[in-house]
Amino acid sequence: MINASDLKRGLVFQMDDAPCVVLDINQQSPTARGGNTLIKTKYRNLMTGQVLQKTFKAGDRIDEADFNRRKGQFLYASGDNGVFMDNESYEQYEIGGDMYADIKGYLLEGGEVSLGIFNDQVVSLEVPQIVELTVTETAPALKNATATAQTKEAILETGISVQVPGYLESGETIKVDTRECRFVSRA
Repeated sequence: MINASDLKRGLVFQMDDAPCVVLDINQQSPTARGGNTLIKTKYRNLMTGQVLQKTFKAGDRIDEADFNRRKGQFLYASGDNGVFMDNESYEQYEIGGDMYADIKGYLLEGGEVSLGIFNDQVVSLEVPQIVELTVTETAPALKNATATAQTKEAILETGISVQVPGYLESGETIKVDTRECRFVSRA
């Protein structure tokens, strides 16, 4: 059991028989005598994907989830699903739906992922914050692109498009921030 005052962003706890990850947390101390500190949380149910809010008192006890993060890798796409392998047990998981659709633009075969496993089932899938991808299609380099902050659209090898500086050309490898789908730098 976890004390509510020990909750922090990224921690996984169990609520209604489902693993939930803390997205945001705020502590509020009431001014009245004898008042308990309130802990307001915003969390995501990893089974349903719902984002919910709940307020706990500082002394409340919360169940820990039987949740493990393991390193894995993307093997290949199979229709609308992706096949992933746990690097420790070599077990393979076929994952589809929103969990796969949200990250498939950042995955190359053999790419590293983090698998969140609850009761022998993958309930979360995360890619690194920065990935390196090759530009396959973009407009020609713009003149004076280094003097002004001009951007253009570029299609990457996985099919996603990002805004890149005007001086980049097709065939260059770039670093992309997976949280915001934006250009970071040349690789």
